[in-house]
Amino acid sequence: MNISDRARELVWRAERELQKQFQRIDAVEAAVQLRVLEAFQRNRVAARHFAPTTGYGYDDIGRDTLDRLFADAMGAEAALVRPQMVNGTHAIFLALAGVCRPGDHILSVTGRPYDTLEQAIGIRGDAPHSLKSLGVTFEQVPLAPDGGFDMPAILRALAAQPAQVLFVQRSRGYNWRPSLHPRQMQQAFAELAKAAPQALIVVDNCYGEFTCATEPTQAGAHVVAGSLIKNPGGGLAPSGGYVAGRADLIDRIAQRLTVPGMGGEVGSYAGDYRPYYQGLFLAPHTTAQCVKSAVLFARVFELLELPSLPASTEERSDIIQSVRFPDADALVRFCQSIQHAAPVDSFVDPEPWDMPGYAHQVVMAAGAFVQGATTELSADGPICPPYTAYLQGALTYAHGRIAAMLAADALLPD
Repeated sequence: MNISDRARELVWRAERELQKQFQRIDAVEAAVQLRVLEAFQRNRVAARHFAPTTGYGYDDIGRDTLDRLFADAMGAEAALVRPQMVNGTHAIFLALAGVCRPGDHILSVTGRPYDTLEQAIGIRGDAPHSLKSLGVTFEQVPLAPDGGFDMPAILRALAAQPAQVLFVQRSRGYNWRPSLHPRQMQQAFAELAKAAPQALIVVDNCYGEFTCATEPTQAGAHVVAGSLIKNPGGGLAPSGGYVAGRADLIDRIAQRLTVPGMGGEVGSYAGDYRPYYQGLFLAPHTTAQCVKSAVLFARVFELLELPSLPASTEERSDIIQSVRFPDADALVRFCQSIQHAAPVDSFVDPEPWDMPGYAHQVVMAAGAFVQGATTELSADGPICPPYTAYLQGALTYAHGRIAAMLAADALLPD
């Protein structure tokens, strides 16, 4: 692999300056790994739980034990973990559709949700079976200028129209803002519980699982939802999503997933459950590898004098690193450098295309073993000003380091 001496030296310099941040990440990994291991042991996971099932899936001990295990690891009362959930958007939509009733009002307290949720909610387009088509209304309150919850604005919105659901997007999505830490959520959720005790708090937890010592469910969220091809799948889960939270709400969501009256008691899986169990066990480590890689890229971008968020010194609560480029060409060039660092399809040059569910063309580097997996090294961004790329993943930090060198080569001036 052709990497210049300038790129190597830039990355080595960044590494030397990041040892304190890496120690902090290691400490979080150790705490989360202990929590996950204890959950495996409490739930008496055994080899028989890995076996596939067929048909209705009655008494599927692999499925049922995985649900209990996942709930335990997430600090929740119950969970629904299913390979049949096609992505994080599907899991989040199921959570919202499961807890909402016609006439209910959703208030997003973190501004506009991620692009792919806009049609599902009914903010954009006219997709059949959106929440809007089912009689659910939606309003949003932007975050405060500092990236935290704008509590005065949220309380004014609740006074004007009471909400049955408060929606929180933990990660930045395609926004230039910090991700939210469970510590921030705990303070805000306590205040919201007093102002709107009837409201359920639903958190889009994508990209954030296991990056902190605690989860939003431990901070007062009623339901969290996310993808198994992101952090909690550990790079091994081949598909799927999850919802976790209060037991009665998870049961309602299960009725939406399958059919009323059957809920989570049915649904077989003819594949092997092993990757889901093993992936969850590895998730604290692979997530830490992703976070370390993101921190390294942040410092490299800083040395290249490119605007990036979060800063390399900031505490992390998701695996995403965003960076801005002067034009579309630099954005595409960066994504191509990430693709060229991939173990799969490294020979491909990604180009902008009309990706389903997105408002603008997107360029995406995704040379992954699991299509769309963001614990594997990937980068993407919409082709529109201010030309921002969102980088995530690296199953191993060593791979992230190599990719940072290739990216530096692509971005260093001649």
